[in-house]
Amino acid sequence: MPTKIKATTQNHLNIEDIKEDLVILKDGSSCIILKTSAVNFSLLSEGEQDSTIYAYAGLLNSLNFPVQILITSERKNINSYLNLLNIQKQKITNPLLKTQLEKYYVFIQKTVQENEVLDKKFYLSIPFSNLELGVSSTLSSALKKQKNLPLDKSKIIEKAKTSLLPKKDHLISQLTRLGLKTKQLTTPELIKLFFGYYNPGSGNVDFTNISKVETPIIKASISKDVSIENKNKTQHEIKS
Repeated sequence: MPTKIKATTQNHLNIEDIKEDLVILKDGSSCIILKTSAVNFSLLSEGEQDSTIYAYAGLLNSLNFPVQILITSERKNINSYLNLLNIQKQKITNPLLKTQLEKYYVFIQKTVQENEVLDKKFYLSIPFSNLELGVSSTLSSALKKQKNLPLDKSKIIEKAKTSLLPKKDHLISQLTRLGLKTKQLTTPELIKLFFGYYNPGSGNVDFTNISKVETPIIKASISKDVSIENKNKTQHEIKS
């Protein structure tokens, strides 16, 4: 019976699963990821800047757990905005307003073409280590070689939530004092985030109903017997 080649890409990823709004890693550790807004510090008055600095210092001093801050930059895609302008242009009957909108459309298009307009996003990750789970480093290394989680996945999720949810609430409260809007990424949003990192240029993929999926999104489509058959066929063609 022919042996199929199994996909090995996931062996190089540290992510075991994304479930119940948690990122679960292969060593049993996990984390939740928050997405937050930003403040244009340079546009604030001197008093507002001082208040922001003190609030940020208060946030740092209040933390008794690690937090990772990640800032991403990617080229801004304004196609949807340009499409919206086109739709509005069709609705306008006033010739003067229509001319102004056409000029504005050309201006936006030229600005994006000549300048690198970046879209910045801000994330905070709150980790839950396998040591907090009660797994020693020696046991964790042994299980990592066997590619097994140290505990049942449901147990890991239960313990992680007990530890992480109060930390999340505290961090969101402190960020609110800075005038920032913060939310926890859901399972579909987390999958979309990591899918975008590992598949740059993949476009806008919808993962709204991904929570009901129980099988891998991507499967290997090449089997060993097919590869051998193609190889033999190629050798036959060369001999001919």
